[in-house]
Amino acid sequence: MDVVVMAGGRGTRLGMGEKPCVQLLGSPLISYVIDALEKADNIDNIYVAVSQATPNTEIYVSNQYQNRVNVIETAGGDYVGDMIYAVENAGIKEPVMIIMSDLALITPELIDKIVDEYRECGKPALSVHIPISVCKNLGIRPDTVFHRDGNLIVPTGVNILDGKYIRQEQDDHNLIMDHPELALNINTADDLERCKKKLLERSGQTSQ
Repeated sequence: MDVVVMAGGRGTRLGMGEKPCVQLLGSPLISYVIDALEKADNIDNIYVAVSQATPNTEIYVSNQYQNRVNVIETAGGDYVGDMIYAVENAGIKEPVMIIMSDLALITPELIDKIVDEYRECGKPALSVHIPISVCKNLGIRPDTVFHRDGNLIVPTGVNILDGKYIRQEQDDHNLIMDHPELALNINTADDLERCKKKLLERSGQTSQ
């Protein structure tokens, strides 16, 4: 499955310049996402959607990943419009994963599991959510919350859509995953610090 990494937003809330290039333990945020995608068994071609607001991101991805990752410049400012443009520009006519560039804790295993779940769900689209309890346990207040079957769930910024019908509304399966790695997208300095702590714990280190 091909994937489009959305990396054209201004990241004004974080206030540290281009969000995909914000440093986390010596590496830019977007590198964690791309590295996980490259290691996933179910991912084929990787595209990064940038804009005029993220020129350094374009330079970094082009230099660091060279011919392995394709960069597509979008108009910026309209997430859905940029996503549609990127998918069409890439010529993707099959199911495609759309993922945010700031999910630094995402793992190859989670990516593969999401693709496997999509292949089994029988619907043209899939959206990944987490229970609100995961956010509460991490001390995060989510921007968006949905009510589904008596439960409160939070979108993670990972979706799969059928590229052939990218301009159409698609019947989608809500995949609910109880994984804190999907909860920490970076919008504030506190989010960045939480993510740093989790990465250090993962590597067996502790934050100073």
